[in-house]
Order: sequence, then structure tokens, then C-alpha cells
Amino acid sequence: MAFMVKHMIGGQLKDLTGGLKEEKSDGEKGDAGAKGMTEEEYEQYQQQLEEEKQERDASFAQKKAERATVRTHFREKYKLPKLPTELAKMIAEDNQEEESKLSVLGQLSSIQNVDIDHLKDKAQATLEELKNSAEKCSLM
Repeated sequence: MAFMVKHMIGGQLKDLTGGLKEEKSDGEKGDAGAKGMTEEEYEQYQQQLEEEKQERDASFAQKKAERATVRTHFREKYKLPKLPTELAKMIAEDNQEEESKLSVLGQLSSIQNVDIDHLKDKAQATLEELKNSAEKCSLM
């Protein structure tokens, strides 16, 4: 019944006041009032939650470090590789292929109709000619 009266009169009252918001009473103070606590109790509660979170985080970090230490110990004791040998071989082969592709000769080999051996011979011959001409130079 009280709800009906408040609902009916409240709507008309808002129209008269121009829709201004009502100020909160002292009993309701945001989140603290909603949880039935005073402001001081709410602050203590929030501080306690933060401390518990920090303790959990510290505990987790310590356990994580302990597990890492145990893993390292067993790897050293039983000489366990970090990667399986087959996987390590595959990675090494891939790295070698990538290195060869990144080099100039690797790029030239990807071009069709190019004789790499002929190019190497020609480059060496050119270097020898430059050395010979530098030795014959009278200014040097």
C-alpha cells in the first residue's frame, strides 16, 4: 500500500519540482550503505580485501618460483632437454634454410636460369684482376 501511495504521489511530486534529484540521506552512503556498514567498516573491509589479494599474489609467485626451481633441478639431474631432440633438429634445419635464403646467393638461386658457380668464378676472377692491377700501380 505504501508503495502505491509513494509511486502515485512521487511521480506528481517530481513533476512539480522539475525532476530534480533527491539528495541521499545520511543512512545511504554509496557502497558502504548498500552493504549495511558504516564508512569506517567499509574502508577496513576494502583494506582487508586488498591485503588478502596481495598475500595470494605473493603465495602464487612463490609457488611458481618453487616449481621452476624443481623443473630446473630435474632437467640438470636427468639431463632433460628443454625441447625434444627431433623438434630441435627440425628447428635447426629451418634456421639453416632461412639463413641461406637471406644471403645474396640464396636470393640468386631462387631466380631461374642463373648459374651460381659461373657467377662465383667470374667474381673471383674480377677480384684477382683488381689485385693484380693494384700491384702494378706505380703510385702505390
